[in-house]
Amino acid sequence: MPQERAGATTLKGGPLTLVGPELKAGDSAPDFKVSKGLTEAVSLSNFKGKVKLLVAVPSLDTPVCDQETRRFNEEAAKLGDKVKTILVSVDLPPAQGRFCTTAGIKNLEVLSDHKEASFGANYGCLIKELRLLSRAIFVVGTDDKIKYVQYVKEVADHPDYEKALNAAKTAAA
Repeated sequence: MPQERAGATTLKGGPLTLVGPELKAGDSAPDFKVSKGLTEAVSLSNFKGKVKLLVAVPSLDTPVCDQETRRFNEEAAKLGDKVKTILVSVDLPPAQGRFCTTAGIKNLEVLSDHKEASFGANYGCLIKELRLLSRAIFVVGTDDKIKYVQYVKEVADHPDYEKALNAAKTAAA
């Protein structure tokens, strides 16, 4: 039975339950199985040897997620080839593809956790009541150890972009 953390996040002030462990810097990054497109499975090992900036968002079809995705797309282009920026949501792959085409998202690997929600459950950011991911950032080093974590308390708030980007730059240095 996966761990549940009642009240670990909120939506417009209302408490919600997160499924999975609360990860911390120094922990080993859990594996996950997500979808790229409708048929291709992707896991942590697909990004071996790279610093991974993992960005979890509830849905690309919301204003804050849209802005966050566009911001990380811009920033990812400046991080260099040692860092892979990966955005995960439970949106269906075709919807993700439409969003990325419309928004000009070219610098992010956008992946879907819709089938198994293994990213959300393994990274402790699956909202039990909504089966969406809460807003969270994880920087994982080339050694697959977590270097930085931010679970954004209020789902409608933006993450701390500067801290996340600085952690990714530091891990890649």
